[in-house]
Formats: sequence, structure tokens, C-alpha cells
Amino acid sequence: MQIQVNTNKNIEGSARMSAYFTETLEDALSRFEDHITRVQVHLSDENGEKEGSDDKRCLLEARLKGLKPVVVSHYAENLDFALSGAIDKLVKSLETTIDKQRGH
Repeated sequence: MQIQVNTNKNIEGSARMSAYFTETLEDALSRFEDHITRVQVHLSDENGEKEGSDDKRCLLEARLKGLKPVVVSHYAENLDFALSGAIDKLVKSLETTIDKQRGH
């Protein structure tokens, strides 16, 4: 499973941040690794320089073998909470998608 981390111009991406997000996703999605070929992470700060609550966004796109991609996003006050919320949503979506596939 490949994981690619992308940031918008308002978030300074670093190798350390990318490694942290990659490790967190690998742990959270390990039970789906037979189904997932790639996960793209898109991190953004919707307000840029302005202050605001819940303006950090994490969009996760999981590419599945033989199926359409599963895409979720979550807004939060910081990137850690945004990632955590997006992972929760992605796990639920993957469970549903894979269970439906098994039923066919």
C-alpha cells in the first residue's frame, strides 16, 4: 500500500510530518492492506492566514483493487484531529464497501 501526502500552499509539509501521517495511516488501515493499492492524503488550511475554528481539512482517497476509489474528508481545528476524523470515516466506508463486495 502506497501512501502519498500532499499539502496546499498554506501548510508547510515536511519529511517528518509526512512520515508521521504515513505511519498513522499504515497502522489504522493495516487490516485493509490486501484491498488498498494507494492512499492519497490531501491536507489543507481552508482559511490560510486567517484565524478560524475547524479550518484544517484532511481528505483521504483510498484506491481499491478492482473497485472505485473511496474518498472521505474531515474538518477540524488542527491537522491531527482532521486526520483522525478522516481515518474514522475512511475505515467505516471501507468496511461497508468491502462487505458489499464480499456479498456479491
